[in-house]
Amino acid sequence: MRGMDRLLELQDIDLRIDRLEHRRERLESGAEVAEARAAMEEAEARLGELRLAFDAVATEQRRLEAEIDSMERKAAAEERRLYDGSVANPKELEALQHEVASLRERKGRVEDDLLEAMERREELEARIAPAEAELAEARARLETLEREAGEELSRIAAELAELRARREALAPELDPELLELYEDLRAKKDGIGAAALVDGVCQACHEKLSALELDRLKHAEGIGRCEHCRRILVLA
Repeated sequence: MRGMDRLLELQDIDLRIDRLEHRRERLESGAEVAEARAAMEEAEARLGELRLAFDAVATEQRRLEAEIDSMERKAAAEERRLYDGSVANPKELEALQHEVASLRERKGRVEDDLLEAMERREELEARIAPAEAELAEARARLETLEREAGEELSRIAAELAELRARREALAPELDPELLELYEDLRAKKDGIGAAALVDGVCQACHEKLSALELDRLKHAEGIGRCEHCRRILVLA
């Protein structure tokens, strides 16, 4: 049948056209750019949370430092009163001693809280730098994708025009009946209407044909079909 020898060439062109059109649809829908933008926004949110947490801990650290300083000055003042002779009453002296001890104890607890705050601040500070780098990378990827998408769409348009011109020139070389069957199968079978038969195996469904069917195909005239997937077979 006329055109059997060119059918696989047509199939290859059609598959390339299908892939390019799918790629063009994805680019035009902005799916990849949208994914990159979402990744950048997530990176921004993570960095923002880290910076807020860092600022909160830094504020708490300053508050604790001020509180420790205040207690230290108050304890020192009370200790001076204990020993400068300004207080002679034994009960008042005992109360001062208790106050100084209480201040020192409270100061110790606040110093422990300060140490925890400082450790937390260091930990957050260590996480901020990688988060900043991640955000910078995400932003750069988004900018690159936005630029490259336009360039790739132009390349795809040119390649599609070339492939369609080749298809238009090739299609008339095929028998109309063969072309009609091929188009019908392509529509039903994921864009593949014809496949090569290599070593008895259909290259579309990858099933091996029976010996009887292979012999029949080799000696039959007309259009050969795979006994498994029913696509058109072209003997390689």
